[in-house]
This record gives sequence, C-alpha cells and structure tokens, in this order.
Amino acid sequence: MGSSSPLTRRNRAPSSVLLIFLGFILCFSHSSNAQSKPAFACDVDTNPSLAAYGFCNTDLKMEYRVADLVARLTLQEKIGFLVNKANGVTRLGIPTYEWWSEALHGVSYVGPGTHFSGLVPGATSFPQVILTAASFNVSLFQAIGKVVSTEARAMYNVGLAGLTYWSPNVNIFRDPRWGRGQETPGEDPLLSSKYASGYVKGLQETDCGDANRLKVAACCKHYTAYDVDNWKGVERYNFNAVVNQQDMDDTYQPPFKSCVVDGNVASVMCSYNQVNGKPTCADPDLLAGVIRGEWKLNGYIVSDCDSVDVLYKNQHYTKTPEEAAAISINAGLDLNCGSFLGQHTEAAVKAGLVSEAAINKAISNNFLTLMRLGFFDGDPKKQIYGGLGPKDVCTPANQELAAEAARQGIVLLKNTGCLPLSPTSIKSLAVIGPNANVTKTMIGNYEGTPCKYTTPLQGLAGTVPTTYLQGCSNVACTVADVAGATKLAAEADVTVLVMGADQSIEAESRDRVDLNLPGQQQELVTQVAKASKGPVLLVIMSGGGFDITFAKNDAKIAGILWVGYPGEAGGIAIADVIFGRYNPSGRLPMTWYPQSYVEKVPMTNMNMRPDTSNGYPGRTYRFYTGETVYAFGDGLSYTKFSHSLVKAPRVVSLRLGENHVCRSSECQSLDAVGPHCENTVSGFEVQVKVRNGGDREGIHTVFLFTTPPEVHGSPRKHLLGFEKIRLGKMEEAVVKFKVDVCKDLNVVDEIGKRKIGLGQHLLHVGDLKHSLSIRI
Repeated sequence: MGSSSPLTRRNRAPSSVLLIFLGFILCFSHSSNAQSKPAFACDVDTNPSLAAYGFCNTDLKMEYRVADLVARLTLQEKIGFLVNKANGVTRLGIPTYEWWSEALHGVSYVGPGTHFSGLVPGATSFPQVILTAASFNVSLFQAIGKVVSTEARAMYNVGLAGLTYWSPNVNIFRDPRWGRGQETPGEDPLLSSKYASGYVKGLQETDCGDANRLKVAACCKHYTAYDVDNWKGVERYNFNAVVNQQDMDDTYQPPFKSCVVDGNVASVMCSYNQVNGKPTCADPDLLAGVIRGEWKLNGYIVSDCDSVDVLYKNQHYTKTPEEAAAISINAGLDLNCGSFLGQHTEAAVKAGLVSEAAINKAISNNFLTLMRLGFFDGDPKKQIYGGLGPKDVCTPANQELAAEAARQGIVLLKNTGCLPLSPTSIKSLAVIGPNANVTKTMIGNYEGTPCKYTTPLQGLAGTVPTTYLQGCSNVACTVADVAGATKLAAEADVTVLVMGADQSIEAESRDRVDLNLPGQQQELVTQVAKASKGPVLLVIMSGGGFDITFAKNDAKIAGILWVGYPGEAGGIAIADVIFGRYNPSGRLPMTWYPQSYVEKVPMTNMNMRPDTSNGYPGRTYRFYTGETVYAFGDGLSYTKFSHSLVKAPRVVSLRLGENHVCRSSECQSLDAVGPHCENTVSGFEVQVKVRNGGDREGIHTVFLFTTPPEVHGSPRKHLLGFEKIRLGKMEEAVVKFKVDVCKDLNVVDEIGKRKIGLGQHLLHVGDLKHSLSIRI
C-alpha cells in the first residue's frame, strides 16, 4: 500500500462510527474471501436449453463439437475469439475468457487471468528456471510442473485463475548479458529440450491417462531466435535476428521442437523480433510450415503481447493494420495477445485480405484447446479436478519441494576446504551484502505472491549466532559501507557475503552491458576478504554469470556459491548447503565468461560458431574457443566422485545399400536418416561405473559428452545425455546411457540437414575419454 489513507490519519472516531467502520471491514473481508465461480461454458445445470447444442455434448468427438460451435457464430463473434480477452457469447452460454495467465516457476500474478485474494493469498514460488535447470533433474522439472498445475486448477475452481498458461520460456541463453536468461533452462539445446518437455508434461498431463485431455495448457515461448531485449539501444521490437540455417536447426529450434513433439505442448508463442527479415508472427514457414506442418502442433499459436501491433507500427512490415492482421492469420497465428486482431480483422476480411475460413481455422484451434481443458464440459466441480481448492495451494509438501528444488540447483563453484561449515564450532557469523536479507529478489521475474519467504539471513541465523550488515543500500551499490563491513568481518569466525543482481540489473527489456559485479560490490568483497578474521564465503544471487575471476583467485575467499534466484525457500536451501545438511549437486547450465568476451562480441551477432577470420570466438560451451571464468557443467560436491568405463564400443559400422554413393566415393558424413539408421547396429550402450570415494553421501550428475569429427563446423563438445545418481560413502553404481548413432551422434550441416560424421568420435564422462570410430 502507499501512504496512509484519510481514515487512518484522522483522530480516533467515536465508538458508534468505529463499530460501523469495523462492520464494513468485516463485510468487505468476507466478500474478498467469498468463492467466485470459475469461467466455463455449457452450464446446463443453470440453463438446460444449452444441452441441445452439439458443442456442449460431451459424447461427441471434440472436433465435431468445435465445428458445431464455429458454425453458430457470426463473423464479429468469431473475431472476438482471436484476442486474449475473448468476448463471451451470452446467447450460447459462453462467458468471457481471459487466455493470459503465467506460470514460469509458480502461479504468477503477471497477466490479467490470475489474481490473489484473501481466499488464496499466495502460491508456491519455486526457484527461477535457470536455477532449477542447474539441478539437471528431469523428474524434478516434471514434479514442479505438476505442483504448479495443481495450484493453478485449485485457483481456477474459485475464480482466481485461468486454464491457459504462457510458460515455459525455452529460448537458448546464448549471451550472458541477456536480461531474460534467468527465465530459461540455460545454453544447451539438450538440457533446454529436456526441461521444456518435462515441465510441459508436469503442467499438462492429467491423472485420467487421456493424452488429449489437459490439466492446464502450457505454452512454449518465444519462438524463435529471441534473446535480445534492450542492448545499447537495440530493442526486441525492431531487432532483426540474422540466423543461418545451421544455427537455427542446431541451436535455436530444438527446445521448441521438443516442446511440441515430446511434450505435446498445447501452444507456442511467436516472438517480437524478426528472423532474417520476417516477423516471426507473420512467417508462414515458421508457423504453418514448421510448428503445425513438420512438428504437428496439437493446439494454438499465440503472439507475444502486441506482436502484431509491433510488426505494423514498429517494424513497418505492412502498410496498413488490415494487412498486418491478415498476414499474421494467414501465416498460422491463432490468437493475438492484445487487441489488434479484434480491431482490424473485420476490415481485413472485407478488403479480401483474409478469408473467413482462415479465421474459422484459427478459432477452431483455440476452441479445441479449451475443449481439451474441459471448459465446454459444464461445471468444473463435477470434473476430474473439481475437488481442488485453497487447501491445495501452499501445502507443506509443495513448499518443501520449492526448498528441495533450490537445494538441488545451488552450484558450489569454489571450496578450499572450509565448507561445509560446522554449526557447533562457529560462535559468530557475519552476514553482509545487498542480497543477504532480500525477499522479492529471490523469486525473480514472472513471479507470483509466494506462500512465505525465508531470506538467506534468516536461514543462516537459524543455525548459528549471526550479525548482519547490508553493506550497500541496493545491488547497484553506488556507495559501499566498507568500514562497517570490514569491522564486522574482523570480529566474526566466518563471513558470508551475499552479492549479485536483481531485476534492476537484469530483466525483461533490460540487458546488461558488462559482466562485472555492479557498482562497488567487487571493492566491498575484496576489502572484507582482506579484513576478515576467518574464511569468507561469496554467495552470488543472479540469473546470469559474472566475471568473478578476482574472487576465484583470492585465497581469503574460501568458497563461492551461485544460488540463482532461489525462490521463496532460498534461505533454507542456502543454509542447508553451507552447513552441510545438504551436499551440493548443482551444475552450471551456462558458461561464465570474462569481461573481455563482451568487450569484443556484440550481443546482436547471432552466430554460434567461431570465425577465425575476424577473431569472433563463438558462443556457449559447444563452440566458444576462449577462456572461461567457470564452464558449463561446473559444480563441486563435498565428496569425491570418480568414473570408470565398463562398456562402450570402439567401432560402429553402418550398413549401406549397394548403390549408396559413399560406397564409391570418399564421404565425410552420411545423412542421419535412411536404411542405415533403421537397423539395430546403429544403437549401442555406454556403461560407466561411478564411485563415491568420500566420507559422506552425495548426489552426482553424470554427463556424457561427445566431441564429433571436424565436419560441417561441428561442436567442440556436445552433451549427449545426463543422469542423476545418489551414492552413499564409498558406494558405487553403474550408470547406463543408450546412444543411437543417427539420433544422438549427428551434427547439423551448413544447410540445416542432420549428418553423421564418419571417423573418430570422442566420448567423455568427467576426466574419462573413450575413442569411438563410426565407419561404413
């Protein structure tokens, strides 16, 4: 709330007035806690005449029901279903429906479809996606999605939420300066794909086992090659991403393909930017061609908010708004976040720019999604999730999962041996830093109201006696209280510095220009390390990485942890890791670059591969040729894991037909499709024994990487698979990876075709390397 109201500023009121006022408050409180009815169509209990409509008949196939509904609508009514605030049709018993809700890492209040009230004051706020991705735990991705969809359904049942959620964000975290990298699963196409399909399944899959039914409808965004928001005056609204076909198919598209093909996602959102001169929301090749044609989307395509308006007004891609409306619908857009299509589509039809049949097709995709959600099946209370309500939001189990997700994601980057701390031997702990006692910062963006917060300070102070100093008034840290901080550190057994970023540094519409800790943060860390009596721990709370080489090389800084934006229970997880109640197992899902990298690489260069002719070093661990501060996959444990190879072939031979061109000429690669890919010889198993040689239980992520032969600008290193394994002290187990040569060992060539490189492939797990020859 803002400043005090006139009522609270006045002198105390007479008792009679006060009683009336209290009565009003009680009445108001009661009404704010009263259950509202969810929006749904075909309420035959209230209006039995609706039962006569085919679209309300649940015995019919959904496609027939949709066709029946579309046939009953006027053109103006149809156009009302092309926008996020879809107009109801009272005569058919269809209420207004708001499509726009968000659930990036918990039910969010961003978007008009979702609200919190006295009835449901908050929802479980999980870590921001980049930290959850650092767990490399696919079952966790799905478990979080399942909790979020349960809470979303519970809120829907009391009229506080919708059924369609525009999450997750599966764009590749290509550049460390991107303000929205925090929302993504990181820089690797395989991890991003696994996260995408896992979270989508968690959101969408029902307990009735019908793949065509949806618990809630997810949406993978922002399609495609979208990762510049606002960098040195280049804005997403007018940025043209110039992307070659090789990078498109190798890097930018795989997470979206996995969303649709593996996750069966109900929606894809097209982005603001242009790709190679065409707005994504007006590109028939990208929408009708790839999403619906190649990948067979079962659902709807929605624009990012006001994207159609943007392509007309900002990009001047069309001369008239009617042309913008028509070109988007004709390209395959079904729903417009915003009002643009509602305002200009009728004129576009009258001008002959778009047919009513095209509009029918678009709204049919929208209606079919709502059918799958049960929106046209009458009272939700009588349906599968009808029993959910406020009691199912913020449950102890859900809140514990939020804490567990943060624990699994936290990455230990440096440990000279002082970690974990002993709670019994430490008599005084100094906690310093602008992020040490934050609440909202911990939940990142696209957030909701959390159930409750546990700050880092609260988590640490709950274990040992603690003193606290903010050190800077905020993360910008224009002025640092070095004197106060050094005094505190000089008197404490151990000092924990909680530094990093927040939404004022990295956010939607806000990209960074450098990789240094903001303002005086580095100076504060360095001076505290110099003055401290005992070891210093540096905790970085952020979405993207920083150049913290200074801290990595500072002997007085005994430990460094990256904690992302750890969600509502961040303080619990941080304390659990620091005091050894949890053995850290998170690994970095993105490269941490030195500041020199961004000084020579413009954010607008979309090329993934290095170019020796101009000194361009490439991007992400797969192609980057320069020095790193920390690498993709880095992360330490409090125990020591070792690997030994149990089983892997030395040679894999692919059988070619008698007339295959590669039988008579020297080939560097083969197509990754064809008869040679269909026999069992093209698949094999890699078995790795993992041993915990330490004195405590630990969880370990086993990464299987490959370095392919140098053909078609292949990656320097490429993730084939990852598995999480829990081992007790001195325990060992065998981890198995199934590898399909054609699906897993392919590379994308210069024109976007997938090829199998012939010759030596190097498989690696940790320090273990194994040479594999693929031949014909």
